[in-house]
Amino acid sequence: MTRFERLITLLFLLAPVILGGTAFFHYVEGWSWVDSYFFSVVTLSTVGYGSIVPVTTLGKIGTTIYIFLGLGIFAFVIQQIGHIAAEKRAAHTEWLIARLGHHKAGQEPQADNRDDRPSP
Repeated sequence: MTRFERLITLLFLLAPVILGGTAFFHYVEGWSWVDSYFFSVVTLSTVGYGSIVPVTTLGKIGTTIYIFLGLGIFAFVIQQIGHIAAEKRAAHTEWLIARLGHHKAGQEPQADNRDDRPSP
């Protein structure tokens, strides 16, 4: 699976969680769609500004369930995006080393930098 396909898969994993939370808060708390979306993302990301809070009993119970279920998915997606970035960096590093030709060196340079001195 390519990086792009993996990112799309992760978005399709995260989107229902955010959209479900947005719809839940819109209908239960009576918030606008934007406020509901904002609260969903802020809650899952554990930022928690506190500018919007649920006031109904169902909203409070729903929020705790949303946190327990959604936080694991959100954390997994963020971890996977970090893993993809690390893989990309490792691949670039390998390409760079091969391009510079260090893989052909006969020996490793010395720690005391004796290999930096010109040969007599």
